[in-house]
Amino acid sequence: MTRVQVRVRATEYTARPVAKIVKTKRRCCRSGPRCKRCPVVCKRLEKQGLAERLELRVYKVSGTVSKKQLKAARAR
Repeated sequence: MTRVQVRVRATEYTARPVAKIVKTKRRCCRSGPRCKRCPVVCKRLEKQGLAERLELRVYKVSGTVSKKQLKAARAR
């Protein structure tokens, strides 16, 4: 008997993108492209309507944020 293994990507199991809770850092580290936890990046995503501020340093980032949108928010 031969067993056939089929690999299925994890994205095929989820029906829709899931929002992510992000706790920002206290300060921006001023690195080349800003890090994903930078408060400036979260603020920019909030202005675009892709994130929602829950608390002072906590954001709920939409699961529909594309790589291009995130790259634009991280740009210097």
